[in-house]
Amino acid sequence: MIRPDGFRGAAFGTTVEGDARNDENARRSMSRELGIPDHWASVTQVHGSDVVEAVSPGKLGEADAIYTTVSGLPASVGYADCVPIIVEGPDVVAVIHAGWRGAAAGVVEQTLDAMASSGHTPVRAAIGPAIGPCCYEVGDEVAAHFPFHVAETTWGSASVDLPSFVADRMNGLEVWRSAVCTFMSPDVYSYRRDRTKKRQVAVGWLPIDSH
Repeated sequence: MIRPDGFRGAAFGTTVEGDARNDENARRSMSRELGIPDHWASVTQVHGSDVVEAVSPGKLGEADAIYTTVSGLPASVGYADCVPIIVEGPDVVAVIHAGWRGAAAGVVEQTLDAMASSGHTPVRAAIGPAIGPCCYEVGDEVAAHFPFHVAETTWGSASVDLPSFVADRMNGLEVWRSAVCTFMSPDVYSYRRDRTKKRQVAVGWLPIDSH
């Protein structure tokens, strides 16, 4: 598990924790380790930019970002190459799943706007393991959405630096970034590498004593 420095309630899972989206034993084990309830809020991810507010645990429909102001309510998204993001404020936390479609559609900006519109101020963001520009080969139709973040894979083809793109969308927040590339690291699931259906999870929560 990866715990970003300076965050009160943020964790990025790895293969060690397993796929806690649907595996109740994995979720309970991860919850015990983190000291949080094992009933989480989650969404059906559709690579879009919709944001939902969680006021209780359970499935919240189709979306790619969740925010909550409820202390002790974990919110989660799954990832296996797309960029997982956890955003914290004094009394709010959000989790974001940003694939290239969602990133291009503004899922980060929409989430920050939703937090602010609800009267809460985001302060810091953590960007978890994701496929890096070393390995994220894309065609021209994808690269066209990210003209200032086009890069090159280690084998010489066009790629996109998606973690840097989302970092640049953080509107001046303090940003922590993982150095792990999901494609390169055997410690995390990668769809591009293995075509796996498994996902590790990013979990964000407000500690019970946060209010």
